[in-house]
Amino acid sequence: MTSAPASKTYRASFALRDEATARRVSDLLTESLFEGEAAVAAFEGESGCWNITVHFAQAPEERAIRDLVALAAGEETAKTVRFDTVEFRDWVKATLAELVPVHAGRFVVHGAHDRARLAPNSVSLEIEAALAFGTGHHGTTRGCLLLLDSVLKAWRPRRVLDLGTGTGVLAIAAAKALHDSVLATDIDAQSVRIAANNARQNGAGPWVKAVPANGFSAAEIRRRRPFDLILANILANPLRQMATAMARHLAPGGLLILSGLLSPQAASVIAAYRARGFVLKSHIRIEGWSSLLLRKARQLTSS
Repeated sequence: MTSAPASKTYRASFALRDEATARRVSDLLTESLFEGEAAVAAFEGESGCWNITVHFAQAPEERAIRDLVALAAGEETAKTVRFDTVEFRDWVKATLAELVPVHAGRFVVHGAHDRARLAPNSVSLEIEAALAFGTGHHGTTRGCLLLLDSVLKAWRPRRVLDLGTGTGVLAIAAAKALHDSVLATDIDAQSVRIAANNARQNGAGPWVKAVPANGFSAAEIRRRRPFDLILANILANPLRQMATAMARHLAPGGLLILSGLLSPQAASVIAAYRARGFVLKSHIRIEGWSSLLLRKARQLTSS
């Protein structure tokens, strides 16, 4: 027996005065919501204001949505968020169909609808951009891919970890560029399944091993450490909290690519890693988000 189709969807909407803030808010909402949970759209209105609309399949936790908006745009904006219901439509599909391919060095992140329009010399990453963490269509993933492209032009890491993999886009990018094994982990079991499926669809299934893990707890991480390269596109607070663990699991001289942090948060993250012997090599800022490349000191220190 099949369930009756939904008759309505839930909506949150609000307006912002400038494009930069609109992009920052929509990116944070996209980064923070789970796969298939919502569709986020930002568009410029006739008055010059930017309108943000989020469509949900299920009734959202209003306080949580306001907290996310407050983080990127302030408490006053959060107070203006309106919640209502609208006639059902596949808002996720309708919103994502408008996304264009994203270029980041040799990598191109795209949906199936753009498959035929890619340059033959690019590394294709076909990710149907639902709402798992990391679709390529916002500054954090683009920043990570640009840094990864730069790193791989000069160096070939042997042991690679994508910590907090989300859709698996970074693990897939590394695996396809290196033609070698990459470990991908996530605390969310659904993201692990999505990452594994995306790896198979991108021809990287034999190279990407996706496993559930809370931080560095997985046995597979312990088996493969120390890593030459760790990618972690998560959030600022977890990145600061895991600085010591990152140092323990990275080989001397190894590289670390971090993102998921708003640019004002970058200084505190950099400070946390400098205190553990890391040196900042590169800092990319895209649409209010920062991505960092750090190198671990070659001389081991006690922790």
